[in-house]
Amino acid sequence: MSQITREQILTILQSIRHPKKEDDIVTLGMVQGLVVKSGEVGFALNIDPAEAQMMEQVRKTCEAKIRQVSGIDKVTAVLTAERSPAKEMPAREIPAKDSAALKEARKISGVKHVIAVASGKGGVGKSTTAVNLALALQAIGLKTGIFDVDIYGPSIPTLLGVAEKPTQSKDKKIIPIIKYGLTSMSLGYLMPQDTATIWRGPMVMSAVKQMTNDTKWDADGPLDVLVLDLPPGTGDVQLTLAQTIDMDGAIVVSTPQDIALIDARKGLDMFQKTNTEVFGIIENMSYFLCPSCGYRSDIFGHGGAREVAEKLGIDFLGEIPLHMDIRETSDNGTPIVAHDPNSPHAAIYIDIARKVAAKL
Repeated sequence: MSQITREQILTILQSIRHPKKEDDIVTLGMVQGLVVKSGEVGFALNIDPAEAQMMEQVRKTCEAKIRQVSGIDKVTAVLTAERSPAKEMPAREIPAKDSAALKEARKISGVKHVIAVASGKGGVGKSTTAVNLALALQAIGLKTGIFDVDIYGPSIPTLLGVAEKPTQSKDKKIIPIIKYGLTSMSLGYLMPQDTATIWRGPMVMSAVKQMTNDTKWDADGPLDVLVLDLPPGTGDVQLTLAQTIDMDGAIVVSTPQDIALIDARKGLDMFQKTNTEVFGIIENMSYFLCPSCGYRSDIFGHGGAREVAEKLGIDFLGEIPLHMDIRETSDNGTPIVAHDPNSPHAAIYIDIARKVAAKL
């Protein structure tokens, strides 16, 4: 089988005309970042934000035509809208008409609201917080799912105690795993256990887009909320999601330590620069409670996240202790909110969930 070339793909795309203009999308310079490698094709369509809904159909046509080519396994086309430098606006100023059109084009099928849970650095308990928050949102009556977008270190299979693999629907959609009533999807479900994900940026972004679009999120009914468990830091995955998914808001998780808070500020800055509302910050491992005597120790300091929230003018959503029960239930695949919903620790997550739900 001969290798698929860029020229072949461009020839196909030249057959697709702009609905309102007298030329094809290639000649108009709309096709950007075309990548053709190992049976996978990816590119962006640079559009006028006001035409987002109309161009979504063009995007689907592009994908459908390229899929007809023998030897093509995956096609990922995304819409992007760039402003010229002269018209660049401050991060929080988005024209209302542009925002509405782009928001509609970036909706995930079967999902009403999307919340990102992020951290500036690893090791702060972000995934444990994300899965318990998702279960807490479900506990207060919202149909909830969780999407593990941490490609290099997926934790959701362990946290939910899932060993089975997802199945496919008749229309080739991935059926997510349902555990504790929570709809969940993770690359960890698809990869052999203990296998390292040694991928470069483009492959990671392609995988994220593929899982986002090919998962049947409403397999167990439409979701009120989808919680994204983001990888730590401010890299390719975070930027890709911020540009391609309509996220209602983001939550940043940090410990009280100065080094963690420095990185947390970077995460907050990233969301502000990508026009994503920050719902607030959570201080995890805020203090240590001795399981034997109940004595409290501020091992990592205390109150640092609250101070950062106050300085930056964002909400402080709550503080979660460092406690054996939270650690043990997480390691056992039975998160505390599911294992002991009436415990004081579960009550903290549920209180945070109510604050988040109010923002939706």
